[in-house]
Amino acid sequence: MGNIVVIDYGMGNLRSVSKALEHVTDQKVLVSSDAKEILKADRVVFPGQGAMGAAMQHMRERDLVEVVHQVSREKPFLGICLGLQALMTHSAEDGGVDGLNVIPGQVLHFDYLFKQQAVDASSLKIPHMGWNHVQQSSSHPLWENIENNSRFYFVHSYYIKPDLADEVTATTNYGAEFTSAAGADNWFAVQFHPEKSQQSGLQLLKNFVHWNV
Repeated sequence: MGNIVVIDYGMGNLRSVSKALEHVTDQKVLVSSDAKEILKADRVVFPGQGAMGAAMQHMRERDLVEVVHQVSREKPFLGICLGLQALMTHSAEDGGVDGLNVIPGQVLHFDYLFKQQAVDASSLKIPHMGWNHVQQSSSHPLWENIENNSRFYFVHSYYIKPDLADEVTATTNYGAEFTSAAGADNWFAVQFHPEKSQQSGLQLLKNFVHWNV
């Protein structure tokens, strides 16, 4: 039986993610910032909460940038929230921050989306926080046994805008439509928090554990 490593790069409460994974699998779940442990894992989860600038700085300080690059292309890999945004090419947060460029595209503030779509955002609070519907835009093993338009839990002020439409696997509407999940090859990444999303979130984590890439 293999093991799952949750990457610890100093951004957010990773215990809730590891506990949720332990709930859906008998596989060993390890929270680690050690490159050797991450590289020998069978599956890798890349969560996080906070600001993009700090995330990239913490990864550089821990010599994890190339490690994340490598495992995101070689192993079943799940990005969560900030972990999704860090996979993008560039973020507008913190005055502009380069990401890992695993997913070609941008990370933008909701104000930009509202302006571009001429949305009356007077009643829309930022951050986008709480439960919202996720519309599956393509079939994927991680959506198995999850009803389309199920609700998941979000906390974020920035959203991703992938360059490649075929990498978008789900969208959500918050005044206007944005990408809430993306995936290709061996990686899948979500803006919401599956570990906080009750049964649907646990099902997604279970699907990840059993995903044969």
